[in-house]
Amino acid sequence: MPVIDVVVPARDHAATLPAVLRELPSRLVRSIVVVDRASKDRTAELARDAGALVLREPSGGYGAACLRAQAHFQTLPRVPDVLVFVPGDRPAAAAVIEELVEPTGARGVELVLGIDGGKRKLREKAALGLMASVYRHRWNGVGPVRALKFPALVALGMRDKGDGWDIEMLVRAMKLGLTCEEITLPADEHESPTVGTRALLHILRHATMR
Repeated sequence: MPVIDVVVPARDHAATLPAVLRELPSRLVRSIVVVDRASKDRTAELARDAGALVLREPSGGYGAACLRAQAHFQTLPRVPDVLVFVPGDRPAAAAVIEELVEPTGARGVELVLGIDGGKRKLREKAALGLMASVYRHRWNGVGPVRALKFPALVALGMRDKGDGWDIEMLVRAMKLGLTCEEITLPADEHESPTVGTRALLHILRHATMR
């Protein structure tokens, strides 16, 4: 059986985090790591009460939280085969983790992206169009819910410590030639992915790198 670990970056998600942790399939995953992004509510306390390992990222940055978790797993005697990222406000996504990781075992897919249905905000549409134009790969969304084979994650060499993390991962995956698939996530009440200026800079900067 593959070793699967889950990372839950969370910032002031006390209202939704318990549901996320309940929905994660405990029979499938080895561990759940909640990275507290400088929350001002009971996020960390609730995560501990649910049995999750809590790491802290005082900067509050989303990418910094993901990098903090990656560094933790790299210190373990047995690193995961697959690492799953699920934000702390996505309980419906947490419930379909088995479907998200299935392609990594069945077909050896290195990156599986969980995307939301429905309309895209203007900046997300612009980012998706730009990536399709530059890299000739059409993503249908930028959702932060994703599963990666751990060696592939390490090979990506992720650096962004803010909200550009999600786009940076997609761009680096295309540059590196990772095998990628998408699944559509169930509807969930959450904010749409933030696609800021740094995300667009990732697309353009990596396009000029060889």
